[in-house]
Amino acid sequence: MIIPKKSLGQNFLIDKNIIKKITNQIKIENENIVEIGPGFGNLTDYILLRKPKNLILIEKDIVLFQYLKNKYKDQKIIKIINTDALKYNFSMFKKIKIISNLPYNISSKIIMKLIFYNKNISNIIFMIQKELAEKFDYRKKRMNKYKFIIEMCSNYKILFNVSNKVFYPKPKVNSSVVEFKLKNIQIDEKKLLNFINKIFSNKRKNMRSKINYREFINEKILNKRVEELSFNELLKIYNFF
Repeated sequence: MIIPKKSLGQNFLIDKNIIKKITNQIKIENENIVEIGPGFGNLTDYILLRKPKNLILIEKDIVLFQYLKNKYKDQKIIKIINTDALKYNFSMFKKIKIISNLPYNISSKIIMKLIFYNKNISNIIFMIQKELAEKFDYRKKRMNKYKFIIEMCSNYKILFNVSNKVFYPKPKVNSSVVEFKLKNIQIDEKKLLNFINKIFSNKRKNMRSKINYREFINEKILNKRVEELSFNELLKIYNFF
């Protein structure tokens, strides 16, 4: 018996109706699919039913890696990689779609990593903590650094919410299934992250104290705090930055 590891944030999705609903959110047939943290392969099994062209499983847990290798030993379209997705280089792929019931403890980190692989990844479907899903939702007021990066790099949508009762072991929080459609645009990752770190520090200060206001002359924007800005206002500062 394999016991879920709390240190790896392992909460395995066991409800077949929810699993089926997740796989219905995206075209899988004849596509190149990557699944992060497949666990026992419950979601993997339903992905396979949709007949992907290739399916790559990235599993950090060596015990589950060995389990999956044995379970799918006859599946020629499956490649299983024993590594940490946070350290994995996704630039070798072309036009992949990623599906995952993400471990809660790496959700924001892996999303902030993958969001910049827009030349390699087209779509991402993730199950994440509901609170985090709402923090990412740029349609809601009060700007934060995640909202700006995500709206800059993708079209984001909360697809549906999920009760904590569909997992083993049952987590203390509810979840949401979300989608990121990555924009095919040129993004200067270094510039964007530097901008975010500067603009979102000292949130109580207005923009006048953070940029060269003698050159940037939009008084309305200069007098606002960062969380009061709209995406388009923040984008004007970014382009000026």
